[in-house]
Amino acid sequence: MRVRYRSYPTDGLNVILILVIINFVIFFATLIRPEFIYLLGFQPAAFFSRPWTVVTAMFVHAGFWHIFANMLTLYFFGSYFSRLVGRDKFLFVYFAGGIVGNLLFWALASPFAVAVGASGAVFALAGGLVMMRPKLPVIIFPIPIPMPLFVAVLGGFVILSFLPSVAWQAHLGGLIVGLIAGYIFRKRERYSFF
Repeated sequence: MRVRYRSYPTDGLNVILILVIINFVIFFATLIRPEFIYLLGFQPAAFFSRPWTVVTAMFVHAGFWHIFANMLTLYFFGSYFSRLVGRDKFLFVYFAGGIVGNLLFWALASPFAVAVGASGAVFALAGGLVMMRPKLPVIIFPIPIPMPLFVAVLGGFVILSFLPSVAWQAHLGGLIVGLIAGYIFRKRERYSFF
């Protein structure tokens, strides 16, 4: 018996390109008007007066390297993940991961801290891939040798969690969403036969 693995068309790449463009437009807007960071960033103490920030914070970044790393990871992990599950499931996991990440930040972080970035959403994609393709070989800069995806993602999560000013709560929330979604998608994938 042979198992059929679905491969969706590359329409997910168009969505990824749109997400990247929106992120960069907002990034440049915050360079011109820095107050947008506080208007769009997620601050637990202001959650009920500015509830939209649970979503908009995913499009705000704290600096060039922050947005560069997130968008590069979004492109590579997102393009692979969207081909596995399709555009709609990709978008669901991406936004659910970012929102749950921000809600976990709300529950566990200082109420006056401000969280920005797509990292929770990107970690959701990474978690989904870890469950669906854990041994996929990847190369993570600056390590020049391939390693299994699960080692790269979980290792990256642990390392990033110890850096100052990193919203590890958002990363954890996104990762949990991705792991759960990837587990569900993988179970369905196994039962898709010719």
